[in-house]
Amino acid sequence: MHAYPLTTADWLSEHLYDPNVRVLDASWYLPSDARDTRKEYKLEHIPGAEFFDIDRIADQQTRLPHMMPSSENFAAAVEKLGIGDENFIVIYDTKGVYSSARVWWAFHAMGHENCAVLDGGLKKWRTKKNPTTASLHEPGQGSFNPTPKLDILRTRYQMLKCIETGSEQVLDARSPSRFEGLEQEPRPDVKPGHIPGSYNIYYSDLVNDDGTMRSVNELRAFFYKSRIDLSRPIVTTCGSGITAAIVFLAAKIAGASQLALYDGSWAEWGSMQDALIETGPGRT
Repeated sequence: MHAYPLTTADWLSEHLYDPNVRVLDASWYLPSDARDTRKEYKLEHIPGAEFFDIDRIADQQTRLPHMMPSSENFAAAVEKLGIGDENFIVIYDTKGVYSSARVWWAFHAMGHENCAVLDGGLKKWRTKKNPTTASLHEPGQGSFNPTPKLDILRTRYQMLKCIETGSEQVLDARSPSRFEGLEQEPRPDVKPGHIPGSYNIYYSDLVNDDGTMRSVNELRAFFYKSRIDLSRPIVTTCGSGITAAIVFLAAKIAGASQLALYDGSWAEWGSMQDALIETGPGRT
């Protein structure tokens, strides 16, 4: 239905009531933001949208935040949201292109590529004068059969191998001050710094002020200027796997085809007692 990983408010407005289209609100904030995303969803959302809880549709057996759940648990959760194999899924958040990218990546990791991020999110939807609602409805039961794509997910052990061999370019989406180890990490017991040999590709530099993603040509120019070879394998990382998905999405739009995301990200790496850590500006 829609091959490009981004879709527009105009497209969704035209197709909102198509029988195979499903909409998910994937809004998420850092705990320090002290915002209740589920409450905000109940007060205002795109008509027909269901709430995808990033922290609940996650592996509950680990101390790490919002790690990918098993394929069985993921399928059971999204089926309750009315998602089935036949659906085209549009995913949005309140910031623009932010946490929606993580859920888009998660569906890809489960083998469902028939989905897109709403470019500009709820903000863009509103500026286009499209309707929002507080009404809730029963989504029905979907039938979702995952076919996991483990090649787009990296574990700590794979990252250790990556450092040893230099087989992948590691792109860290955190702010320069966090990447360089100049500020304390927001999570306790997580040391500052970055994975040795990684590049700092701050996710905010990939997104316009209105929350939309930069154009294809702008993204390609940015990666080129940052000395990233889009023809070589790339693995993205960040604080906890959220903004890493924005860099993953941007690199895909720019033309990269060998992409993966380190799910544990710095929340895992920086908490390891024997972690290999660098500080300073990293690779350029």
